[in-house]
Amino acid sequence: MATGLLLFFLVPCSAARKYRGTREPQRGSDSNAGKTNLVKMEPLEETVASTTTNEQEDLGPQEEPANPLLMAALRGDMEEVQQIFEDLEDPDHEKANKFLMEKDILGRNLLFATCMAGQNDIIQSLAKYGVDLKDKTVRGYTLLHCAAAWGQLNTLKTLVELEADIYATTFRGENAREIANRYNQTECAQFLDWAEAKQNLRNLISQIQATITDPEKVQGKLNKEDKTTSIKACQAKLDWLENTKEPNTQDFIDQKQQLEDIMLPIFTKLAAPRGQDPVVSKKN
Repeated sequence: MATGLLLFFLVPCSAARKYRGTREPQRGSDSNAGKTNLVKMEPLEETVASTTTNEQEDLGPQEEPANPLLMAALRGDMEEVQQIFEDLEDPDHEKANKFLMEKDILGRNLLFATCMAGQNDIIQSLAKYGVDLKDKTVRGYTLLHCAAAWGQLNTLKTLVELEADIYATTFRGENAREIANRYNQTECAQFLDWAEAKQNLRNLISQIQATITDPEKVQGKLNKEDKTTSIKACQAKLDWLENTKEPNTQDFIDQKQQLEDIMLPIFTKLAAPRGQDPVVSKKN
C-alpha cells in the first residue's frame, strides 16, 4: 500500500478540516482507478441537519490511531495481523480483541478504514476473529456503505460473501446501492443490484420452506400435494442457484417471479380464514 494513501487514511480529523471543499483521491475498482470525488471534511460538531457533513464524517478518513492492529491492517500486513492474535509472546496479543472492537466517536471500528483501503484479505482474516460485519456507526452506516462510497468493488464482493447486510440503511434511509449511485460508483451499484436480487430469491425460498414446515402456519390448510409442490419448487430454485453459471440480475428476478407464480394458489390458501374457500386471482 502506498505511503501517501496510508497517510491519507490516518490524517487526524482536526488536520483534515483544512481540506474542506478540495478533491481527494477516490479509491475505486480497477476500472475506476484514477477517478476523483469531492470529499468535504467538516467539523465533527456540525449538527445532523447537515447531511453531507454527517455522511463525510462516517465515510471519510479516520483519526490517527494508537492501534497497532489497524496500522497492520491498513498496510495489508497479514502476517502481523495474525501474529497479534495468535502469538502469545507478541506484546499486543492480550489487547488484540480490544484493538479489534474499539470504535471512534462516530462508532467506526478498524474495519471501516480497512474497507476504504480495499484490504480484502485482511477483512476475511479479521472476520475469523469475531468482528461484527453487520456493525453500524451511530448514524447507521455499515461497512458496505463505506466500501460502496469509496468504489471498492472487490471489498463489496468480499463483504457480501461474508453475509454483510445488504438491506441495511443509514439514518437517511439509504442502502449501500443508493450510496454507490450517489457517488457515481457504477460498478459497485450494479454489483449490489445483483447481490440484492440473488438474496431476494434466497429469502423467498427460506420463507416458503419455513412456512410449509410450520404446523401453526399451515393449520390444516394445505394438502399433501400443496406441500409437495412447495418443496419441489424450492428445491428446483436451490438447484438453479447452485448450478447456474454467471447468472445476471434479471435471471434472479425471473426465477423469483416464477417461484411466486407457482406459490400463489398455495399462499392464497394459507391467507384464507380456516373453513373458507380461498379465491385465487389469475394473471392475465
